[in-house]
Amino acid sequence: MTPRWSGEWAVEAPAEEPLVDVLIPSFGRPAELAVTLSGLAAQEGVPFRVIVSDQTEGEVASFTAPAVSAMVRVLEAQGRHIRLERHLPRRGLAEHREYLLGLAGAPFVLFLDNDVWLEPGSLDRMCKALRAAGCGFVGSAVQGLSYLDDRRPHERTELALWPGNRVQPERIRPGTAGFARWPLHNAANLAHAAADLAVPPGEWLLYRVAWVGGCVLFDREYLVECGGFDFWDQLPPEHAGEDVAAQWRVMERYGGAGIIPSGAVHLEAPTTVTDREIDAAHVILGQ
Repeated sequence: MTPRWSGEWAVEAPAEEPLVDVLIPSFGRPAELAVTLSGLAAQEGVPFRVIVSDQTEGEVASFTAPAVSAMVRVLEAQGRHIRLERHLPRRGLAEHREYLLGLAGAPFVLFLDNDVWLEPGSLDRMCKALRAAGCGFVGSAVQGLSYLDDRRPHERTELALWPGNRVQPERIRPGTAGFARWPLHNAANLAHAAADLAVPPGEWLLYRVAWVGGCVLFDREYLVECGGFDFWDQLPPEHAGEDVAAQWRVMERYGGAGIIPSGAVHLEAPTTVTDREIDAAHVILGQ
């Protein structure tokens, strides 16, 4: 299915079962959520459906905002199935992700934050890369484009490509060599790396990561086999790093990688995770 603007909208029936379930945990930020959905509406070449789970407290959910509703209608007019859920009370980030994972059934799941815009072609590129590599996940590191003039070569010294895009399992913990890769995803470092590497259109390179935040495509079977976010009940509601804990468990068994070019743009809205005292990776993995 390749929706096109033709002057009139005609609802298209989905031609095939989705390859990807796009899972969006949402809290507040209706304007940013609308932009996130607009990026999905521009994706082609991959059958996908969208599941938004909103935890905005009060009587009105974020997806009732006019701009969000408009983008939901666009996706539906393209023949995309979109499911809107309210999931309260809030029990923490890990529980919210585990809830979304339980609603998914497609072979791949994309955990996409509600403040990330995907450039056209990103989802297709990530899916092709994950299929070719056969690893546990491929992540598009979100880029803050307000930093395009802020080059930080000293933060890219740890950039290491996977030879031949063949990803291998590895163990990441604080103190290991791989942990030192975390500055790679600061500012617009990956945008600068993509420009320097001059990746031809339609191609990609996979590189070694410490972890990837905001936009990660998993092989759903591998993620579930590694436990997903089943550790949520071992954490207090206020925590961070749940995505790191899940990725490290998948990386140890199946490997994980970042992709260049990224194609994921961070909207640079204020964070909704203000209490980061409890680090899920530390609690769950004992590091």
